Amino acid sequence: MADSSADETDDSGRLPTALRSVTPGSRSRPNEGMDMIGWGMLAGLLVLLVPLLPFIVIVWGISKVTDALTPS
Repeated sequence: MADSSADETDDSGRLPTALRSVTPGSRSRPNEGMDMIGWGMLAGLLVLLVPLLPFIVIVWGISKVTDALTPS
């Protein structure tokens, strides 16, 4: 039976050296398709949220007024 305590004391705690990948490196380039999807999502969110903005401001204002009127 091998002594496991000797294995634990010999470990320096350092990671082994990294291996090089066989996958060729890729160059960063713009992706117009995903860019258009992102702009479309932003436009959709604006179309949904801008009409709701007055209601959000009213609810926020009411909460501030009730917080100011209620004693702590």
